[in-house]
Amino acid sequence: MDKKQLQEARTNPDFLKYLEETRVDAINTKNISALYEVLDSFLILDLDEEKINEIYQNILQISFENVEEIIKKRKLNLEDDDLYFTRAFYEHAIERWSYENLQGAKELLFVLSNIVDDEKLCKGLQSHIIALSKGIDLDTFYEKEVDLSNTNDEEKYGYFITNFIYNLNEHINNNTDILEKEYKELKHLLGN
Repeated sequence: MDKKQLQEARTNPDFLKYLEETRVDAINTKNISALYEVLDSFLILDLDEEKINEIYQNILQISFENVEEIIKKRKLNLEDDDLYFTRAFYEHAIERWSYENLQGAKELLFVLSNIVDDEKLCKGLQSHIIALSKGIDLDTFYEKEVDLSNTNDEEKYGYFITNFIYNLNEHINNNTDILEKEYKELKHLLGN
């Protein structure tokens, strides 16, 4: 969207009414995909920050309400609502990392890496865990490890960091000891 289209969307009463109705309905029905649709619209249009925070908090609440069932009964795939649950866990972990809560971020990413059934994402998450285990802050991780020039071929990976400046398989193999140590220390989070 160009600036003119964004301004038209921001001031279109029918669209704003639709967005508000969708927001209220999605919160009431705990529809995570609709909440993300509304959140993304609010962010793109730079709308009410309080409502953005409320939508995000509802997304987190819905995700964490479902985490116990997911851990015990199944794995997440990157389709439909599972993609949005995965995105919520990931974004919350990155948010913790950005606030320098390395342990909290590492715990969330560890759980996520063990409940997602997607090899590419799991390997990417392992790279995150290695960096967190080494005490690397988020800015340094972006600057020194993430390949920002490479975009993801598949849309489902667009919400996650999965492209690195190094060969990911080699990086994981070279840091197996770190991953094994973290697994021993954090496996209790999986309820096993």
